[in-house]
Amino acid sequence: MALASTQRVICESAALTDGGPGVRFEVQRNGAPAAAFVIRYLGGVYAYLNSCAHIPVELDWMEGEFFDKAGLYLVCATHGATYEPDTGHCILGPCRG
Repeated sequence: MALASTQRVICESAALTDGGPGVRFEVQRNGAPAAAFVIRYLGGVYAYLNSCAHIPVELDWMEGEFFDKAGLYLVCATHGATYEPDTGHCILGPCRG
């Protein structure tokens, strides 16, 4: 018996540039829609829920803008919590650790 695939295309690979804008999409979480995004960092592609670990607000300050100016870290636009793009680990701000 074959399992139903939950894979889907979010965007073309070329739409993601290292440290550049991300692409937003929606997922189901606990039976409800949740905002998510995908980014490229150091050649890898990473997807996360679009929610700060500190308070439940979306990270991007403009649609798809998740990185700091240098393109090195993901930053919460509300209060500056800073995340590693390849792990999602919060390294600076109110949700550190």
